[in-house]
Amino acid sequence: MAIQPVILAGGTGTRLWPLSRELYPKQVIRLLGEHSLLQNTLLRAALIPEARAPLLVASEQQRFMIQHQVQSLGRSARMLLEPLARDTGAAVCGAAAFHRACGAADDVLLILPADHLIRRTEAFLAAVAEAARRAREGHLVTFGLIPSRPETGFGYIAADAGGQVERFVEKPDLETAKAYCMSGRYLWNSGMFAFRADTFLAEMARHAPGIHAAMTAAVRDGSQEEGGACFTFAKAAMAQSPSISIDHALMEKTEHAVVVRCELGWSDIGSWQTLWEVLDKDENGNAVTGDVLLSGVRDSLIRADHSLLAAIGLEKMLVMQSADAVLVAPLARSQEVKQMVAELKQRGRSEYHCHRQVFRPWGSYTLLEEQPRFQIKRLSVNPGASLSLQKHRFRHEHWVVVSGMATVQNGTDTLTLHEDESTHIPAGTLHRLANNQSVPLEIIEVQIGSYLGEDDIERFEDAYGRRSGSAD
Repeated sequence: MAIQPVILAGGTGTRLWPLSRELYPKQVIRLLGEHSLLQNTLLRAALIPEARAPLLVASEQQRFMIQHQVQSLGRSARMLLEPLARDTGAAVCGAAAFHRACGAADDVLLILPADHLIRRTEAFLAAVAEAARRAREGHLVTFGLIPSRPETGFGYIAADAGGQVERFVEKPDLETAKAYCMSGRYLWNSGMFAFRADTFLAEMARHAPGIHAAMTAAVRDGSQEEGGACFTFAKAAMAQSPSISIDHALMEKTEHAVVVRCELGWSDIGSWQTLWEVLDKDENGNAVTGDVLLSGVRDSLIRADHSLLAAIGLEKMLVMQSADAVLVAPLARSQEVKQMVAELKQRGRSEYHCHRQVFRPWGSYTLLEEQPRFQIKRLSVNPGASLSLQKHRFRHEHWVVVSGMATVQNGTDTLTLHEDESTHIPAGTLHRLANNQSVPLEIIEVQIGSYLGEDDIERFEDAYGRRSGSAD
């Protein structure tokens, strides 16, 4: 019975906006050190004895960005792609049903969120070993974190001295949180779990039959990519699953829940406030990133990702600058960013969804200028990568090579373009851009037309399996 890490890498960016976005969530951002939170989770999982290569559960929209993060570590992982979001109940159930279909139902599934900070690696490995032992005995194991302070932003678990779960409780008010910490019986709910796949699925069939039936069908009717790197749950079947967390769907109902107590140096980095708490700070208590000039600023989180940021006389403030947005708020109110993102979405603003830089399987593009009938982008094409063979109905394109060498199919012509050379592609012309060199290719693209949406793409060939009309 091996241990199968299942890393929940889906989710959207809300609480760390404007740095995180729906298409660029916090787990793929380098917030602390040289690796992203997702990459650090992968590296921790690789240290677990008896562990298989991880299963990564992620949104279809985030597939190529997450694959790039895995590959840049030199690691391998199999991806389970969600065509729509149905919370952690469906994600975990789908992973368990998939693993059972692969013939390993007696493996211990270790469920790990991709976006948590864990600083005490040895304590983590010891907790995993204990959790795996209890899981093999038939228990559904959750990891309970010994509280370091009264915290109103986390759920709690009450357990007896033997680790039997007595109850799960929602986020308490401050006085209740203080009482929980004083009692010694209550632990923070980490969102990490361990259980045998067959035990878990039997309990899901009993306590959450709607999720179990939908995700069993989503695996049965899902599609396997050639080579086996990606499996996509069937959309119609997954749409029938209730959208509910694994805690509410099962852990609060089962009689087999136990908790492993641990101290992991853990943070969910669930807000700018919690990020400030774990970052290194200067002599004035400021956590600073980027080109920043401060005068009389104390106990603040200041980040400049685009240009010089100057601040005077601030205390306990958050100032966050990206290429297309600036957020200013008291650190103590940073949880309210989620409501701000919801307001942006309601107003139809694109800033909730993506940055000016958007990642694609071949590289990325950055929007430099946007007007009603034209826009300008910078395309960065990775070595050996190519865009799809495609044409557009509504827009013309003009490409200028900034650096590198481009191989271009433009209608019936095949061109090699060097620095400061260009080509014009009329609407309706079949075309493709490729970088056959060992260095990145940088292109300035000017689009002109009556409609400039990313879905105006008719694809004829694509190395990444994308469909016509898709914006990915």
